[in-house]
Parts: sequence; C-alpha cells; structure tokens
Amino acid sequence: MIATLVGLAVVSGGLLEFIFLYPLFMSFLWMTGGIYFYYHWERHGVRATSPPVIENPPMVSVLIPCFNETDNLVETILAATRQNYANFEVIAIDDGSSDSTGGVLDRLTLEHPRLRVVHFVKNQGKAMALRMGALVARGEFLLCIDGDALLDPDAMAYMVNLLVATPTVGAVTGNPRIRTRSTLLGKVQVGEFSSIIGLIKRAQRIYGAVNTVSGVIVAYRRAALHRCGYWSLDMVTEDIDISWMLQADHWTIQYEPDALCWILMPETYGGLWKQRLRWAQGGAEVFLKQLPRMFTWDRRRMWGVAIEYCLSLVWVWGFTATIVLWVIGKFVPMPAALNVPNIQPPEFWGLLLATTCLIQFGVAMAIESRYEEHLFRSIFWVIWYPFFFWIVMLTTSLVGFPKAVLKLRGKRAVWVSPDRGVA
Repeated sequence: MIATLVGLAVVSGGLLEFIFLYPLFMSFLWMTGGIYFYYHWERHGVRATSPPVIENPPMVSVLIPCFNETDNLVETILAATRQNYANFEVIAIDDGSSDSTGGVLDRLTLEHPRLRVVHFVKNQGKAMALRMGALVARGEFLLCIDGDALLDPDAMAYMVNLLVATPTVGAVTGNPRIRTRSTLLGKVQVGEFSSIIGLIKRAQRIYGAVNTVSGVIVAYRRAALHRCGYWSLDMVTEDIDISWMLQADHWTIQYEPDALCWILMPETYGGLWKQRLRWAQGGAEVFLKQLPRMFTWDRRRMWGVAIEYCLSLVWVWGFTATIVLWVIGKFVPMPAALNVPNIQPPEFWGLLLATTCLIQFGVAMAIESRYEEHLFRSIFWVIWYPFFFWIVMLTTSLVGFPKAVLKLRGKRAVWVSPDRGVA
C-alpha cells in the first residue's frame, strides 16, 4: 500500500510538495490542539503547592519493573515512597537481573515498609513483570514507572485525581522530564520532550485519541486493564499496545502535565538508535496487530491515530524515494514522471517550514515553562532537532517496519539494559 501511494505521488508530481507540506500541516495541528488544551485546562495559576485533596483516597500500587538497575534503583525507590498521598504501596519486580538489583531491593524492603519485591529467576520481559506486579498488587489503580524514574512528590495525587473524577478514564499519562543534559543529544532531547512530545499529547487528547501513554510514568485503572487482558507479552512496546487496546475498548486516556517524572535518556548515538528503533518497531507491531479490525465503526475513535500513522509512513518512504530518485537521476536519465532534479524546497516553502518549526518550539516551551524553570535556555539546542532526529526517525522507520512485518508472532519480548546517558 505504501509503495503504491508513493508511486502515485511521484507520477502526479506531488511527492516533494507532500514531503514539505505534511510536517507543516502536522505542526499547525499540534499547536492548535496544544494551545486549546492549555487555555482549557492549564492557564489558571501556577502549579499548586500541594496536590489535589482526594476524599477517602483509594489504594494505589506503584509498579516498578527492574532489569539491571543497580545504579538508579535507590533514587527511584526513595522518590516513589515519598509521595504526598496517604494510601499507596510500592512493588518492585526484579526481572531476572544479572547485576545486584535483587540484593539492593531486598535491602530496601528492610528500610521502607511500603515496599514489596517480586523476583524472577529469568528475564521474562517488561510486560510479564508488569503483569506479575498487577497480580500481587492491592491497589485499585496501578501507577507504573521505569527503574530510573524519579517521581515528583505530587505526581500520584494529580493522576489519581483524574481517575477518580471520571470513571471512563482508563489511563492517565504523565509528563516525563529529561535529566541527562551533558551532551548535545541530551540537550536536544530536553527540547524534544518539551516542544514535541508534550505538545503532541495535548493535541491528541483534544482530538480524541492518544497514540501512546508514556510508559515511564502512567497510571491505569485496574478494572480497565483487566477487561483488556493486561499487557501483551509479544509486543516490543507494551505501552503503545495497551494504549490502543484501552481506547478500542472505549476507555479514554487523559494527559496530566502536572504529574512530573524525571528520567534518564540515551546520550550516545548507539543508545539513541536502539531506543528509537524499538519505538519504531513497536509502533509498527501494534499497527499491524490492530489493522484487521481497525476500520470498524466501533473503533472509529482510533481512526485519526491510524491515519496519522499511515501518513507518517508515507512521508518516510516518500522522503526516501525522493532521495533515491534524485541520486539515480544524477547518473541515469530518468522519465519525466520519475525525475527529481532538486531535493531542496522552494525558497518560500523552506522559509515557511523553518519559521513554523521555530514558532512550534516557542509555543510549546511557553506552555511547558510552568513545569521547568529556564526552559527557554534549551531553544538553541532544540533547533537542531529536525537535523538530528528526522534522520533518526527516517532510518529507524525504514528498518523498524520490516522488522515488525517479519517478526515471529507470539515470541516473547524481553529487554536488555538501555543506555541511561550521563546524569
């Protein structure tokens, strides 16, 4: 299907126009939705000095799947146990770690009465670790974080407040903030999460469906998970998969920007490549899994997300086809319909795209500055985002989609220790 669309675009002479106009259109779509979200929910006052007051607070279980997290674990557990919330427990799942993670967790249980630990002898994958945590949890709501995440003390209360207020909310995704900033890649990702990811989540929330919760900080209604069958064991990205399953089952996903969480991200090109390739492959796996039953009327809420994904794939393959045809045309005479004499945009469109990109960064940072001081200092670094990360997105999509197509269905997805950057 993708090859056909790209071919039609080439023949019609509209491929270059699509390549430059698609990101322009999406940028305005994200800005419009993000601004509406801000004026509707965020603009009144600054962050509260105390979390929302919840009468008769329900039990919350914090699930922390861990694999070789010795270096980060103590900080993560301490932050999780210091929540400004009255009724919660913390469950850490050691997923067959080969380092001293298990021993560190056992020692921490002696110091923190709220903490319980589950040990796996063998690495079973994050989805299985979350399933086991849910099995032993006592909470009505499950707050899931990664083994390197530092929860803001008020994060739990903000997320639970949305779940309690609206019974149809199946999950609340939080607001991850980057704390690895010692390299160019780290600094660019600070801007990425503030001016790209946060704005997209706001816009998707407004338009009715969220592509994915942030697996590093998300709270689930346990009843919603149970009805959907919990996390799939064969998906590389269990957070994308459960997001689509919940919304297909008519649960809504909310975005709570006040639920802050400080995380580590890759600061090497190798670590970034592996992370983004996993994201690209995982998104493709979920799309292919859901596609056979996606365009039925009862799943109409997900049509926008599915169409956006399809268009992004067309953009990736179209961009690649344009470069390939341009290179071939340098050496071989090409038919008029396939000739790409120049890959540079017309001066006006190039200027418009660059200006729109800067406006998007400015709008997003103005919104996000409520949650992080001096955020505008990242504007110099985030302007490099299109150069570095479009190339990464392009290449990982080209590799990830075929990997998803060729993957053996039902094979358990296990994890390896990721690049946590330099704090």
